[in-house]
Amino acid sequence: RGGSGMEGSGDASWAVADWRLAVWTLCSVLLPVLITAWCSFQRSRRQLLIRDIFRKSKHDWHYTDLFGQPSYCCVCAQHILRGAFCGCCGLRVSERCLKKADQRFLCKEIMMRGTGGALSSMPHHWIRGNVPLCSCCMVCKQQCGTQPKLCDYRCVWCQYTVHDECIVDCLRTEDCTFGEFKDLIIPPYYLSAINQMRKEKRTSYEKVVPYCRKHWMPVIVLANTRSGNNMGETLLAEFKMLLNPVQVFDLRKIAPAKALQLCTLLPCNAVRVLVCGGDGTVGWVLDAIDEMKIKEQERYIPQVAILPLGTGNDLSNTLGWGAGYAGEVPVEQILRNVMEADGIKLDRWKVQVTNKGYYNLRKPKVFTMNNYFSIGPDALMALNFHAHREKTPSLFSSRIINKAVYFFYGTKDCLVQECKDLNKKVELELDGERIELPNLEGIIVLNIGYWGGGCRLWEGMGDEPYPLARHDDGLLEVVGVHGSFHCAQIQVKLANPVRLGQAHTVRLILKSSKMPMQVDGEPWAQGPCTVTITHKTHALMLYHSGEQTDDDASSLSE
Repeated sequence: RGGSGMEGSGDASWAVADWRLAVWTLCSVLLPVLITAWCSFQRSRRQLLIRDIFRKSKHDWHYTDLFGQPSYCCVCAQHILRGAFCGCCGLRVSERCLKKADQRFLCKEIMMRGTGGALSSMPHHWIRGNVPLCSCCMVCKQQCGTQPKLCDYRCVWCQYTVHDECIVDCLRTEDCTFGEFKDLIIPPYYLSAINQMRKEKRTSYEKVVPYCRKHWMPVIVLANTRSGNNMGETLLAEFKMLLNPVQVFDLRKIAPAKALQLCTLLPCNAVRVLVCGGDGTVGWVLDAIDEMKIKEQERYIPQVAILPLGTGNDLSNTLGWGAGYAGEVPVEQILRNVMEADGIKLDRWKVQVTNKGYYNLRKPKVFTMNNYFSIGPDALMALNFHAHREKTPSLFSSRIINKAVYFFYGTKDCLVQECKDLNKKVELELDGERIELPNLEGIIVLNIGYWGGGCRLWEGMGDEPYPLARHDDGLLEVVGVHGSFHCAQIQVKLANPVRLGQAHTVRLILKSSKMPMQVDGEPWAQGPCTVTITHKTHALMLYHSGEQTDDDASSLSE
């Protein structure tokens, strides 16, 4: 009996031990899961609250996991590594202080609040802390922001900075001069005055300040945040910091035609538009400007400058704005370039594609050309590139990747030669005169100096005499190429193109088979047709002479 009692108590103790082990095992598994679930729930709840504040706020809040410079919360003054910042006024706050900051601090106002009378000035709008690096005090001329704490002030309009100890009551109420870019900024009091006049159905804006100021040339920024290397978002915030946010538009959210209606509230023939994007974005904006002509708003048409964010950027290169922007030039310098740029004209052309057959029941396709039209290997490369990008758009977020894909398809065409014997398939007429074609794979019709991402195609190696090519003379340059390898040789100045001539009107007849074509990088596969290119209109552009290459300088001197 004693033995059986001991065995029973031993079994009971083992059962208790097993039970405890099971409980601890369960706790060790469930506790981390519960903690993770709780943290995830809190994070989601916090993100919902932040998004709700962002949506309702008048600030242009953005969240970042790491600030680009030492930053301090404008509410609690603590050093922060991550948090929210306003893309318009530059406020920086921690997550927990976001709601307080949103309620406590005013953002840049695009219009003055109702004051009852017309104003011609406004006071500084000071924000404390996080001043730009290497900024100087407007009073004592010493460097600001040198102490490791929330200190010193910056005006969100004129960008002047001042030390805590230098700011006095008179500075707090002093009129803001709008700083270096006063000739580009649309002041809030101007928009308030215009709004009041429109309510009273008055349209004589000439006496409103700064409309009547001689050198006022307000700028409108149109940015395509999907172009090229995805720098659009950053640029939007930087331009909003320097200008009135009402002057800066994201083309993903608002069409150019609607954004350009702001020109009708500004002085005639004085507005400048800065297009941040590729050549396709520039074409989109120029089409919207043509619509203004149809609406009889011709006197409000702006001049257009370009900040090249696309892949090719040939139009930008031709007009002196460079082959691509990657953040190497400060936004302040870009605005200075826009102010100093000279006005020029750019020819725009109508490309009409009429299909053969179908008893002419099909409506002709009509395009507007700014850069070039082509049929052959370069159009085939563009067609393959666009087909690939449609399938996997996420891969094409870098200018380098885009050019690598073009290189791949160009190399492939060197081996396959899908466009050979083009001269047997097409007829070419320049100003009504039939041109005898040599053995070719491609024909390119040029309006501008650059082609294919930076190549001066008409000039070639520059070792042969040729008529000068311009983008404002009403003439097109027509060249032929022997294939993709010939295109590559021209790119590195090892060969000349086949110069077929210059003309005011170009007519190309595709007699048989289907061939790739493109207008300004927009490709398609085309069957038998007649392509007619005629002059359409002029666009008012801005030429920046500071980015000239050696080739540009020699062309201008000629």
